[in-house]
Amino acid sequence: MVQFLQQIVNGLSLGSIYALIALGYTMVYGIIKLINFAHGDIYMLGAYVGFICTVQLGLGFFPALIIAMVTCAIIGVVIEKIAYKPLRNATRIAALITAIGVSYFLEASTQKIMGTSAHSFPDVLGTQTFNVLGVVISMKQIIIFVVTILLMLLLQYVVQKTKIGRAMRAVSVDADAAQLMGVNVNATISYTFAIGSALAGAAGVLVGIYYNTVSPLMGLVPGIKAFIAAVFGGIGIIPGAMFGGFFIGIVETLVTGYGSSLYKDAVVYIILIIILIVKPAGLLGKNVKEKV
Repeated sequence: MVQFLQQIVNGLSLGSIYALIALGYTMVYGIIKLINFAHGDIYMLGAYVGFICTVQLGLGFFPALIIAMVTCAIIGVVIEKIAYKPLRNATRIAALITAIGVSYFLEASTQKIMGTSAHSFPDVLGTQTFNVLGVVISMKQIIIFVVTILLMLLLQYVVQKTKIGRAMRAVSVDADAAQLMGVNVNATISYTFAIGSALAGAAGVLVGIYYNTVSPLMGLVPGIKAFIAAVFGGIGIIPGAMFGGFFIGIVETLVTGYGSSLYKDAVVYIILIIILIVKPAGLLGKNVKEKV
């Protein structure tokens, strides 16, 4: 039982990171029906911004977190304006190919500037641990989980209680009708990319602290797993992304703890195949008929 609880704690920490990245996927898809495969690389850029802030500028965790979120928000808006906005009325496959191209561009640019080798992230949160009934919980895990929950609650408040959030919900239902009602669709889409990218930047800093390393290709696999988490919970649904992220994180750690780390990725992909066969809309999603 102690080992099981230990894996659950580890899974919640890992799942927190997946959930933050998955929120960006699900927000963008909910607004413009685009799978932004460059989102994992924005998460990677957030990790590098945090690395630069802590190593070269000597800043602490929270200033680095805020700077990474702001920087990634700006990058997300710029990418939307340059790469996605011109293709808003194009076919979905064109936007998808563009997203993949943006992903490769960000990876190659980072390798050119920062080098191809991994960098060691400084241990800015210390190594303090707590033993609760035999379960070891580190200060890193506590801060990662608390920061994730606070950001998710803030996101829910923005979406449900603010003017920007009402505009997002209106555009996600019917962009044309929302525009007729006075909603600035372009600004709303930019806000969506900014918020989603900021959350990915926060996840990048958190994963850098958790694993103490950053690399130009670090966003590839977590980006795919966060996408799976979004699909699992119901892409386009914010609570679904949260649930999917935590679920995938816990499953990974349980497979690693009771089986082998060699199988953790395969199990996640098997979950994606099963959910697409059994319930393509995700656990919290609803099947919607589409006229063709």
